[in-house]
Amino acid sequence: MIHQPNEQQRAGRVRWKRQPTPYERFMEEEGIPVVRGIGLNDVRELPLSPWTRLGGRGSYIQLDGTEGVWGMYVVEIPPRSELRPERHVYEEVYFVVEGRGSTEVWKESASRRQVFEWQAGSLFSVPVNCWHRLVNAGSSPVLVLAATGAPALMNIVNSTRFIFDNPFDFTDRYDDSLGYFTPKTELEPHPLSERAILRSNMIPDIVNCELPVDNHRSPGYKWFEPFMAGNHFFGGGGQQLPFIAEHQTGRYSKAHAHASGAVLVCLKGKGYTCTWPTELGTRPWEAGKGHLVKRQDYVPGGMVTAAPGGGNWFHQHFGVGKEAFRVLAIAGGYWWVKGKPGDDIVSNNADLEEGGRSIPYAQEDPRVRAEFKRALAEAGVEFRMPE
Repeated sequence: MIHQPNEQQRAGRVRWKRQPTPYERFMEEEGIPVVRGIGLNDVRELPLSPWTRLGGRGSYIQLDGTEGVWGMYVVEIPPRSELRPERHVYEEVYFVVEGRGSTEVWKESASRRQVFEWQAGSLFSVPVNCWHRLVNAGSSPVLVLAATGAPALMNIVNSTRFIFDNPFDFTDRYDDSLGYFTPKTELEPHPLSERAILRSNMIPDIVNCELPVDNHRSPGYKWFEPFMAGNHFFGGGGQQLPFIAEHQTGRYSKAHAHASGAVLVCLKGKGYTCTWPTELGTRPWEAGKGHLVKRQDYVPGGMVTAAPGGGNWFHQHFGVGKEAFRVLAIAGGYWWVKGKPGDDIVSNNADLEEGGRSIPYAQEDPRVRAEFKRALAEAGVEFRMPE
């Protein structure tokens, strides 16, 4: 029976426990670990459990700030084995952490399967709702990290049958052409930002491939954005994500702020990320609030969520190894934009005084550079930032 309050009372409660979303219930029902937090030192250290639905052993990853939008998982494929075939109406991007193998892709009505091979460092995407299967034909385990758009879609439709048993054919995404998964290498300018993009559904080695100089985040910074499999949720030009980027040794990124959801995966080198609420200002340590700054260290295979507290968090990335610091940045989500068509857009990479959300080096907290110099000295790496 509903309690009818008097004029001095409110009906019901004003506090309660958040309930799991449809995607969170789905993860729990899968029976494998679910890892949360602001980041991981190395995905190779994650606990893995047998995965009945997909095969192999796996673990879900749901980092702070990505909840309800997109998710990740890592799956291990045993030697001379394969995952179970699946199809789904959400997008998925794969990064091979360890091992080598192949992927089979086919349509429901197709008379043949397309097969392409991959190795450690490969990045690829299977067209949405195509049947696919990952195969490990080698003698060592394969470890694959996947980014998935399942959370947003499951939370909207709340139907696994719609997602995994849907006959719709996305002919605009996949035409079964023989060269669909042939790697491409020719860069072109983004239609809006004019930064570098690569239209390729499979990139053999993002750890060691050539990157063009970009200079947006640090001196000598290199960067390009892959357009893959006709994806709209993961990339496609609206968000400039995913991207592959590299900071030169002895140099670091400007602190910057943007909406939650981006995750950086360390590909090469080693480093750390600091992140803090913008309300602490551009110099949190100097203001006596350094204890509120969060830090995540990582090695290749590690990761960090760039803005765990929403768009009002600054974050800053530092490579402290003897080789260049390279990352894969992934984010998925709806194409939400402010204003109306034709309004001017200012990149978050622009400095604060330019209307952007990046802190110029000259305005950052002195502790930032001092700590970076200390970490470099400890690693025997030369400091190479402009003074």
